[in-house]
Amino acid sequence: MRYIAPERGSVERSQFGQSPLQDWAAQAEWLQGSEWPSIAALNAARPEVMSECFVAQTTTLLSDGLHYEQRIAERGEIATREANWHDLFNALIWLRHGGIKRALNVQQMAEIAHMGPRDRSRAQYAMTHFDEAGVLVAVRDPRLLELWDAHDWYGLFWRERGAWTDGRISVEVFGHALLEHALTPDKLLVGKALVFVGSATAESVESSCANGILAGRLLRDPLELRPLPLSGIPGWHPDNDSEAFHRDTPCYQPRRLGRRYPAPSLL
Repeated sequence: MRYIAPERGSVERSQFGQSPLQDWAAQAEWLQGSEWPSIAALNAARPEVMSECFVAQTTTLLSDGLHYEQRIAERGEIATREANWHDLFNALIWLRHGGIKRALNVQQMAEIAHMGPRDRSRAQYAMTHFDEAGVLVAVRDPRLLELWDAHDWYGLFWRERGAWTDGRISVEVFGHALLEHALTPDKLLVGKALVFVGSATAESVESSCANGILAGRLLRDPLELRPLPLSGIPGWHPDNDSEAFHRDTPCYQPRRLGRRYPAPSLL
């Protein structure tokens, strides 16, 4: 069923104080104010290293016949629907994670050149899944991966609950659709994760991800992406401080028979 985001102004204020939306407190006026941010306001917030710009997605713009990715690559134009949650969150990700967005665009263009604008490769599906629902996960305690590999969600999110707050594992949301879904109270969020192991900073994870995509080491197949039930992380769902939540919540799915995950990237 297609997700329909709530109307602006109808989102419960408490949602913006809960992860992952609380990580965007600096953009509170854009998210919680009475008016949508303008295209000009989005462009004014661009970091110096960002050459791309946001442009209003209009009928006239779309009449150029270009693919969305082609417009970014050739003109530096990110088509953006005004007064639209999905595209606003996409813009926020561009502003914070432009290096990864740029790497995705390079590889999307390479696949379009190979496949044409209508067909899609396994790599394109992987990149799209990550673009919409991706999370970057830094693991400093490799033992946690054993629980994750086995889909031992009770172990990962309850017995090792402290790992999510003491730095042994951390998550950064990249997928803009995940941010949009977080507008709905009690939504059970599941991310599609790329995993990085080692002593990590946000910058090193960002760089490793972008470089891995550009080099063709990452996101060549959707099966690379590990499901991660984000609602199990402390502070991400109002009910997950109860042990019962971690025993029978629908977002906790067993691992499919024969499913194996690739080794994480080393930092």
